[in-house]
Amino acid sequence: GHNHSVWSVAFSPDGTRIVSGSSDMTVRLWNATNGTQIGDPFYGHEDSVLSVAFSPDESKIVSGSNDRTVRIWDACATNDIQIGDPLHVHEDSVLSVAFPSDETRIVSEFTDNAQRICDSAT
Repeated sequence: GHNHSVWSVAFSPDGTRIVSGSSDMTVRLWNATNGTQIGDPFYGHEDSVLSVAFSPDESKIVSGSNDRTVRIWDACATNDIQIGDPLHVHEDSVLSVAFPSDETRIVSEFTDNAQRICDSAT
């Protein structure tokens, strides 16, 4: 499991998986029924992961970090497959991330209360 504090968790829309983000700079995927970790941690962030969310179709995970990036991950992979480059959409830490229902955009909120909407097709 995580080696440091967990800052964010989210259930997949179908309730079978949980994603978590931590101060250990990783995103991890879990089986919601038995609590076992699915695959390897997702590495890439350079500071604490503060927010995680599944896309409505469960194919992607979005994460936001103290490193001021938003990253998109392949939720179907068992290793850390990042989709596209990290998104640098603001100069402050990313407190919250979400996929709207159409999955074409990502909404993020930052420590200075700014919000950004960006294209998820990276």
